[in-house]
Amino acid sequence: MKKTPRNSLRVRQHIVRFALFAAPLLTTDLGAQQRTSILDRAAQEKEREAAMARRLASAQSVIDGVVTDTLLRPLVSADVSVVGTSARVVTGENGRFRMLQVPPGQYLVVVRRIGFAPTSGIIDVPDKDTLRLTYSLTRSNNLLDTVRIKERRVGMRMLAFERRRLVGDGQFITQEEIDRRGSREVSDFLRNTRGVDVSRITDQQFAGTVALSRRAGGSLTGEGSGACPMQILLDGIVLPRFFNLDLLPPPKQIAGIEIYNGPATTPPEFSGPDRRCGTIAVWTRDGY
Repeated sequence: MKKTPRNSLRVRQHIVRFALFAAPLLTTDLGAQQRTSILDRAAQEKEREAAMARRLASAQSVIDGVVTDTLLRPLVSADVSVVGTSARVVTGENGRFRMLQVPPGQYLVVVRRIGFAPTSGIIDVPDKDTLRLTYSLTRSNNLLDTVRIKERRVGMRMLAFERRRLVGDGQFITQEEIDRRGSREVSDFLRNTRGVDVSRITDQQFAGTVALSRRAGGSLTGEGSGACPMQILLDGIVLPRFFNLDLLPPPKQIAGIEIYNGPATTPPEFSGPDRRCGTIAVWTRDGY
């Protein structure tokens, strides 16, 4: 039997001891590198968010406006909201309101006051500037609205939504379906409905997503089906014709959607708007 030299045996023992000692160190170093990498990525992400916030802050603008009645008398306690954001103010004694630090872009503004019919408008907020607005409200004949608090108004309108759904004249998208599908835009829910063509339009006068009627003979201009924009209502407020659906609140704020393809099926409570091309009523969970 061949004997292993004593020096060679000692070398092997030293190698084994070093391996046993170095393995935990290598593992520790690898774990530390991984933790450092994660911390670095988190710090970089935080810095990017801070940089974006600084850019928005440097570009923010001001909205300055006044709300009156049809006789140009200032209206106090009128509620002014920017749809899809948390921006909401109330007018003072002189009917004026002011919103600070508004990022530039296009928004939908809703103005309402107890005893008056609400109104809405699309605004384009410039970069680093002041946008001045004027709204005039018409006194409402609906006396019930003057005594209903907001929470009761929201509850009552959703009861009416369920009542119309039982009648079945239109198409209905409930809050449960909205939550289940998890879409990011309200327009996504309209793409699979009968008689509605959701189109993206970009030209010199308009850029946005619109809902057009597929109903034959529904055109206002005689161009045939698909050329007629449907009337959009938000919490019963008539929105501007040829409305950009991208300005609606996100689906997480929507309680229900009703779609009526023409005047024959549109309920009497929606008789005010132009119903020739059909009506889409969007109801929010908190109300505007």
